[in-house]
This record gives sequence, structure tokens and C-alpha cells, in this order.
Amino acid sequence: MKRTMSTLLIVAILSFAILSPVVASAATQTGNTALNATVNSTLTLSTSGTVGISLTPTSGAVASSASDTVTVSTNSSNGYALSLSDSDTVTNLANGANTVTAHTGTYAAPTTLGANTWGYRIVGQGGFTATAYSAELDAASSTSTWAGVTSSAAPAVIKTTATNATNDTTTVWYGVKMNTGKPTGVYTDTVTYTAVSNS
Repeated sequence: MKRTMSTLLIVAILSFAILSPVVASAATQTGNTALNATVNSTLTLSTSGTVGISLTPTSGAVASSASDTVTVSTNSSNGYALSLSDSDTVTNLANGANTVTAHTGTYAAPTTLGANTWGYRIVGQGGFTATAYSAELDAASSTSTWAGVTSSAAPAVIKTTATNATNDTTTVWYGVKMNTGKPTGVYTDTVTYTAVSNS
């Protein structure tokens, strides 16, 4: 009896093994895709728009000045370069046929204004000292130093930064020194600022 039961059990197991369906394992494989989001540089620039300077000249010449504010924003992680030049190749202030010439000082080596010249200065940049500066009005003995605005053919780089910036401001002063040898009137010219993001 014992043997019979054992035999029947073996048969039952064999029958189950033979009759059960064969299940195959599914084939799998994985793959990766890299996602690259390229953020391009953006840059905006604005200025005060107009700078007005008033003088009451004397025979010995007086100097007056006023400022412009240049505001730059950029997402460039390497910052930006700001340049300044005249809007064209003629760098005179003009009132009809009467002119005031651009000063001979440079951004790297600014000097005091000569009579009937004009120029710009930026505190703490180039060859300009970091000493605080405020507007002058009809100053007969001004010792402030200035650079002549260059032509559009040779812009001067006046500031360089090394990181992204939001509303980064640069104060650019403009000065004019005149004597009574020049007729009354409004003497004008246009300067151009160019900001370029650093790659």
C-alpha cells in the first residue's frame, strides 16, 4: 500500500510537469537619451537719452559738466564689454558752422580740458582716478581730467565685467570748456554706447 501510494504520487508529479505550459521570460533592454537645453545670451542697454550742459563763458574759459547713466543687463555668465564712441567719424560739438573739438586726452591717459574742447570721464575706470566726482558749473580752475570721444571707427572699451548682471549701471560724465571766442547757441553731437556679451 505504501509503495502503491508512492508510485501514484510520482506519476501525478510527472503528469503535472508534462501538462503545465512552458512560460518564457520577456526580453528587455534599456536606452538613455541626453537632454540638452541651450540657454542663449540676452542683453539690454539703456541710457539717459539726453545730457544737458550749461555754460556762461569767460575770456579765460570755464568748464561745466553733467552725467549720463548707462544701464546694462545680461544673463551671460562671462559678463559684457561696454564701449563708447561718437555716432559717426566727426567728433565735434556743432552749432551750425561753429564747432567745439573733441579733447585730446584718452581713456588710458586723461588730461584737463583745453579751451573750446569737450570730453568724457568715468570714475575709477581706465586712467581716471577713483576719487568721487560731482558736476561742475562754470569752473574757472577745474583740475578734473577728461578723454576725448573717439570716432565711430575706433570705439573705446570703457568697462568690462566677468559675470551676469542685472541693471548694472555706469555713470559717464561729459564736460565742456569754452571761452567767449565761441558764439552763443546749442552745440550738439551724439555718442553711441555698445554692449557686447562676453563669450
